[in-house]
Amino acid sequence: MKQFLLLCLLPLLPAGAVAQSSGPAAPAAGAAGKVLGLSEVLELALAQSSVVKQAQTNRENSYWQWRTYQTNYRPQLGLLGTIPDFSRAIAPVVQPDGTTGFRAVRQNNSNLALTLSQNIGPTGGQLFLTSEVQRFDNFNGGQRMYNNRPFALGITQPLGMFNSLSWARKIEPLRYEESQRQYVAEREAITQRATELYFDVLLQQVNAAVAGQNVQANEEMLRLGRERFQLGRLSQSDLLQLEYNLVASRQARGQARLDAQTATLNLQSYIGLGGSTQLTLNVPAATPPLAVSPEEALAQARQNRAEQLAFRRRLLQAERDVAQAKGTMGFQATLQANLGYVNQATSLWDTYNGLQNQQQVRLTFSMPLVDWGRQKSIIKTAELNRQQVEVTVEQDQMTFEQAVVAQAAQLGTLSEQLSLAASADTLAQRRYDIARATYLVGRISLTDLNLALSEKDQAKRAYIAALRACWVAHYRLRALTLYDFERRQPLAVATGR
Repeated sequence: MKQFLLLCLLPLLPAGAVAQSSGPAAPAAGAAGKVLGLSEVLELALAQSSVVKQAQTNRENSYWQWRTYQTNYRPQLGLLGTIPDFSRAIAPVVQPDGTTGFRAVRQNNSNLALTLSQNIGPTGGQLFLTSEVQRFDNFNGGQRMYNNRPFALGITQPLGMFNSLSWARKIEPLRYEESQRQYVAEREAITQRATELYFDVLLQQVNAAVAGQNVQANEEMLRLGRERFQLGRLSQSDLLQLEYNLVASRQARGQARLDAQTATLNLQSYIGLGGSTQLTLNVPAATPPLAVSPEEALAQARQNRAEQLAFRRRLLQAERDVAQAKGTMGFQATLQANLGYVNQATSLWDTYNGLQNQQQVRLTFSMPLVDWGRQKSIIKTAELNRQQVEVTVEQDQMTFEQAVVAQAAQLGTLSEQLSLAASADTLAQRRYDIARATYLVGRISLTDLNLALSEKDQAKRAYIAALRACWVAHYRLRALTLYDFERRQPLAVATGR
């Protein structure tokens, strides 16, 4: 007879109280709501969020810095000149007898030069080819002169000085490649953060849905309880408990809705959606089953991550600072040499007739004789900084590799926890359905029913939390290795430079 009553009461249960076979179902979308899945949210975050735009800007900056570096090793063609340089004044003029007289002068002195230069990376010097013409006009004396150097080839070579071009050739390619990998890593970090916000919203929406189901169930329980109280089959204490359960469930529903709205606004702000759009999120499937060994993850991280390039770059920069300290102190010299043709005449075309050879060699140097240990202290400081960088890089590399190994080792455990959480959710839902029907026929106490309700709600939240942990770990491992273990290929960006 009791089993017959139990079967008759089961249809009275809310539809949302039916047990799920693979975790809780997605909340139902409202009439004006927009239903999104995890993949759609991630696509929006990578397409229009302010964070991804900032990452793109950083990448563009790195590209143009790379272009600037490349131009240092390419020929430079320039035009220099002063046209005109007119002067009308009273100036001191040295007389033939050695005295100085002040004379009114009115003159113009103009020049124009075309120069082609090429830096020499290995030596830090510069080759140049130039053509220059000067014109002088003395308007008071009616005099005009041209000084023409149609061709001159020269070199400027520092000796014993710091060669910034040579060090830039070692460091800048690493910096540029590092920026490209960093851009991919930033996109994966955006994906990871969007996943976290997605599940924050999903958890609150599930809480709101569960709270709504609990309100419906408590309303039905209170209605039946009042009928049983009038028949003398329920104590007043239990009736008050049912009334309290209904009030508490309504309060929980209101708070859950507020929490869901707050979490939704945070997600919308991050992925660049308007705040007026109502979102309803689907519960995603479990993460793809992956068996990633810590050794494989570490190998991919070393090959793909920007940190490996950054470690090398930081060490090279420390070595460069030591070389710079040594190259800017002590003996320094600059060799300048050029040869070409030159001539002067009253007509520009006449300057090309009878060109004369021109050679120039100049060596300038400087060397401190007494510096009271200044050179030694500067070099020693740079060497100590290099040692500190080496220690820091070693520690940072160890920390990074430990993070990769730990993340890879967690995948199997998190997948197992998700499977257990799904089973627990299904069992807790079924137990609550049976407990509620059993309570209606008076076979268990209200305390037992409340316990089953609490475990049912907790199991649903635990499933979403376990699902969140798996997806976040999935994308975190991708970010740490820049490798797609599902497709077995390195991550790359299809668009961009």
